[in-house]
Amino acid sequence: MNRKLQVLTALAALGVLAACGGGGDGDKGGAAGKDGAAGKTLNVYNWSDYIAEDTIPDFEKATGIKVTYDVFDSDEMVETKLLAGASGYDLVVPSLSFLGRQIQAGVFLPLDKSKIPNLANVDPLMLKRIALQDPGNKFAVPYLWGTSGIGYNVDKIKEIFGSTEAASSWDMVFKPENATKLKDCGITVLDTPSELIPIALNYLGEDPHSFDPAVIGKAAALLKKVRPYIRNFHSSSYIDDLANGDICVVVGWSGDVIQARDRAAEADNGVKIAYSIPKEGAPQWFDMLAIPKDAKNADNAYAFINYLLRPEVAAANTNFVTYPNAVPKSRPLVDAAITGDPTIYPPPEVDAKLFTFAVLPPEIDRLYTRTWTELKTGK
Repeated sequence: MNRKLQVLTALAALGVLAACGGGGDGDKGGAAGKDGAAGKTLNVYNWSDYIAEDTIPDFEKATGIKVTYDVFDSDEMVETKLLAGASGYDLVVPSLSFLGRQIQAGVFLPLDKSKIPNLANVDPLMLKRIALQDPGNKFAVPYLWGTSGIGYNVDKIKEIFGSTEAASSWDMVFKPENATKLKDCGITVLDTPSELIPIALNYLGEDPHSFDPAVIGKAAALLKKVRPYIRNFHSSSYIDDLANGDICVVVGWSGDVIQARDRAAEADNGVKIAYSIPKEGAPQWFDMLAIPKDAKNADNAYAFINYLLRPEVAAANTNFVTYPNAVPKSRPLVDAAITGDPTIYPPPEVDAKLFTFAVLPPEIDRLYTRTWTELKTGK
């Protein structure tokens, strides 16, 4: 989720040297200050395109901890590694709804909050909301957050529908008579049933948290009606596809779409991209920093978490990936174009229609997976 995927990929390939600590308020109490690193290794598993290009190199300059930085593009990928055990990672970044059930599976180390003094910088209201899935905020710390909505090519939507008003509603994607008009220019949706099924349920006026198989079946039926018009299911490639004009509509993450907009502008390729939070309501999600129970370098993970919660670091990450962070003190350091964008920081009337994701019990998770497989294969 950063503006230059090639930068992040290079970091991952090189096993970037990184380190944490000193300089910010509260950092001296971190687990790996200049004299405190238990070892000089940290293995991180984070979303693709999701960190500023200077964050890890600057972290290295403080302590010399060597970071191996691997990336994923779906919650299912990281969960598979965590549940299999011996993942090899010291810090992972699952979404909140997946974190909730992973907590239940016992895969995370309870946080020693004394090793994260900068936790005091985190928005207490955000911690309260997150505590619904992580009671007492015992296992994880919020990293970045955002919404899921519609990204679109402005000129192509105007050409097809006469204006961009169509993009203000999920009707544009979920009504077959609209989706068929988009088939030639291309629709991509997130390859994530845990998001698309609740989105469809909410659009239908159903509880997006429903565990009733009959209700979930309504979402499956809706998605199957528009399946013929979906070109691709993917959770990262759509950034460049949208920016290059290869697709015209995506159901995707807010920051990714805004990155696509910025990449198109930087390339000066004539492609104009915009993002919409549909009027029917949309998901709000949180990505969390958590330490696997079998982490071999937990103290270094604490140090990195503490570093990420410094206001200037949090602001740098937000400025680079265009996702809001969990540190209110960082806001004066964030670009005004970001803080003033209602698609990034939704106004109260939009915020009121946002919803979070439920923690899926195993039987419902299996139903989601089966439904998604049938949808993608056309069976």
